[in-house]
Amino acid sequence: MLGKWVGMLILVAMLVPMAHGVTPSECKTEKINLVNNCRPVIFGRDPSPVCCQNVRDAHIECVCPYLGSKAASVIRGIGVPRVVKLIEGCGRSVPRNYKCGSITTPP
Repeated sequence: MLGKWVGMLILVAMLVPMAHGVTPSECKTEKINLVNNCRPVIFGRDPSPVCCQNVRDAHIECVCPYLGSKAASVIRGIGVPRVVKLIEGCGRSVPRNYKCGSITTPP
């Protein structure tokens, strides 16, 4: 279960813009929504419209604190190019060499 939600957090962490003033309660809600609505992506499916909306709405300060070496393993399993393509398919760009936790996007 942890690997599943870490994978979704990775997707979001690579793309969400920084915002200030997000409460811990809002962060918790964002993480729960991402886990619940984007789980199929971990199993090779494309993100649903609801998942993409959650990806666009999430805040980086809610996601980055949960990323580390375990999350990096999950994203490598999905494939960084596929993750970037999925994120961009949700209407977000992935900045070149963006880092969050221990994740680095491809050049």
